[in-house]
Amino acid sequence: MDPLEQLLGERACERLILDFVQRLDLGEPSSVDELFTEDGSWAWPEGGRLVKGREALHEYFGSRPADRLSRRLMSNVLVTVTSPDTATATSYFSTYRVDGHRGGLVPAEPPVQVGHYDDAFRRVDGRWLLETRVLHLAFAGPTPKVS
Repeated sequence: MDPLEQLLGERACERLILDFVQRLDLGEPSSVDELFTEDGSWAWPEGGRLVKGREALHEYFGSRPADRLSRRLMSNVLVTVTSPDTATATSYFSTYRVDGHRGGLVPAEPPVQVGHYDDAFRRVDGRWLLETRVLHLAFAGPTPKVS
């Protein structure tokens, strides 16, 4: 592959990873489906969840509680372009989250989740999209409720 094309593919996929968490935390969660291929999927093997297809992804991510406050920190993003139209990535995340938020600061607590994502990307009509996203947890706890 042309080194410039490889670099552009890596950057486009990194951008998808960051756009995903920003839409969940600061944007419109139900719009996450736009980052996936039509037949894309999000899986959480430890929780037995598999959400497949844009409509199902829209519904799943759009069902987040309205009073949920979350912030995800992404790091160690490693994208590998495997062909002109495919790529994979592994990225680490930490999730800070509470339910029942009504505004203001929330006392700092440890993250409720720490893990990594394994992603596969496909370029469709010149645009890089998530094909599969698999969540793997190393550390997890319940989502606290603000009182």
